[in-house]
Amino acid sequence: MFWFDPLYLILIMPVLILASVAQSRVRGAFEHYSQVKASAHKTGAEVARELLHDAGIYDVQIEQIDRGELGDHYDPRSRTVRLSPNVFRGRSLAAFGIAAHEAGHAIQHHTGYVWLGMRNAIIPVTQFGSSMAFPLFFIGLLIAGTAGELLMTLGIVFFGAALVFQLITLPVEYNASARAMYALEAGGYVRGEQRRGVRAVLNAAALTYLAAALMALMQFVYLLLLRGRRR
Repeated sequence: MFWFDPLYLILIMPVLILASVAQSRVRGAFEHYSQVKASAHKTGAEVARELLHDAGIYDVQIEQIDRGELGDHYDPRSRTVRLSPNVFRGRSLAAFGIAAHEAGHAIQHHTGYVWLGMRNAIIPVTQFGSSMAFPLFFIGLLIAGTAGELLMTLGIVFFGAALVFQLITLPVEYNASARAMYALEAGGYVRGEQRRGVRAVLNAAALTYLAAALMALMQFVYLLLLRGRRR
């Protein structure tokens, strides 16, 4: 029903355009810089492992996954950096940037980075809230009286938890990228113009997180406005 509401389109369409641009940029940057070899003759997995060791971290595993491109992530529960094949075995600027970024998350975890701890702590609440928010809200929208108002309020509160998660994700991701860039430069893994290529990959990825946060914010605003129409 969202797409039949002009208000929703006004709020969401600019963010959808930004999200589309972000996805295009991250894929374009990854594809381009996957063809540019880094000056250091190492694989992404080797870079991630060395950066972790330089930080005094020896209990984090590095594994290859078969999720294709851009499925790379750090799992704090098992303390594992999981890299896609092109990153795990790759020797490109894109592989270095992404591997270092995920190692940056492991370093955040090891050092007790506050924002990462907050994000990990609210994941269960966020997962429950994001699945229940819209059903509760729209059931409440169809029910008159106090019961309907209560359900809509609960839906907004639950979606608010998902919004908080997206907002907390921003400093976590930007910090991981900053750590990655610093470590790659300090360790001599990339030099000169190659630094620009790694930054392009990391900045493009960061834009996708910004778009996701703005999307959640606009949806939250829409729910508030829609609830206001009932009064």
